[in-house]
Amino acid sequence: MTTKTELQDILRFFTQDAKIPLQIALPKVKDLQKANLVSIAELAGADVKTIEDIFHDEKTAKQIISAAKRVSKKRKSSDASSASPVKRVKKTVEGDNLTPAAIEQSLALPSVDADVEELTQVSLHTNRAPLVLAFAVTLLKYTMPSQPLSSRLSLAQAVVSANSRSKAVSIGLEKGPSAAEDGWGLGQPTVKVMNREIHTLKRWGYDAEEGADASDQGPNLQRPLLKEEPGSESSPAALSQNTIVGVVEKEPALWGLDLESMRSSTKASHTEKSTGGLPVHTAQSARAYLIKSFSSKSATEGSEGNSKKKSVTLAEKERNLALLLGALDLLYSSWAPYISVEDLDRRAWSWYVQVRPEVDSGVAGWGGKGEVKLSDILSLRRKG
Repeated sequence: MTTKTELQDILRFFTQDAKIPLQIALPKVKDLQKANLVSIAELAGADVKTIEDIFHDEKTAKQIISAAKRVSKKRKSSDASSASPVKRVKKTVEGDNLTPAAIEQSLALPSVDADVEELTQVSLHTNRAPLVLAFAVTLLKYTMPSQPLSSRLSLAQAVVSANSRSKAVSIGLEKGPSAAEDGWGLGQPTVKVMNREIHTLKRWGYDAEEGADASDQGPNLQRPLLKEEPGSESSPAALSQNTIVGVVEKEPALWGLDLESMRSSTKASHTEKSTGGLPVHTAQSARAYLIKSFSSKSATEGSEGNSKKKSVTLAEKERNLALLLGALDLLYSSWAPYISVEDLDRRAWSWYVQVRPEVDSGVAGWGGKGEVKLSDILSLRRKG
């Protein structure tokens, strides 16, 4: 069965890289699935006759294979240049002997000192899914502050997964009820994140502070990302007085269940050892997705650079994420002292809709990228 990611990747490849019109490529998806050609790598290794039998044109078949080989070569080169930081994260996070405190520390999201004036000048280039993830993981600091970062990342990724499937159904890329509608996850506790019901798995016995040095104990959930005026409502002093600190209760950490994987019995590699066999959205994959997803708008206008330029781009993406999270922090902290947790959760989705990147409607816009202005996010802050 072709996953959403594979389908998105292959359709984008046909339209953008192989220059095959969507109306020609889309009807061929089922035939490609039958031939086990559902990835760019598989297309690159296919023979011309196999592709020709599907598209009924030798020239088109050669065009597709040539594009697939070119893209595969480019991806291998890109993976090699960025392999070190990715491997470093996985080794740190998934090591068997790491304490919970060390795991949480390895998942830390980037932060940066920047003032509001600087933020208003920032425009990012991204697609919608990672923006939903950023909105959700920051929201959870305010609506579920007792959850450790690993849980917030997992729950936020569950929101992205549910939203992506709903979108895929609405534009005809997928059919039928979701795993949740089919009854998968029945009996598991649920929480609401951005007004979506998320099935969860309780992580009994997980203490995010276990193994921390005495000087580091107690996760600073409200560590400010930005410089703020001392008297402002979103400054650290003001935040220490609001309801976020007051509502913290000791409750089990949570995983966001991956119900679609549960239904389709996907690979065990997506399941953490501590989940009792149930597939969950891993914090590591959610963090990696955030780190790589936010380019500077100006950077998208240039051509591919050498390895040094690519490493600079990775650092730039990390800084961009920090700026985005900072803007979201300012948005949520401006409202949190004045409205209920439930209301804050409900409003988060409408705020996202107002600032998400503009893309083509329907299948053509699936996975499409656009501009996100941090000034638009900041304009949603509470006035007065």
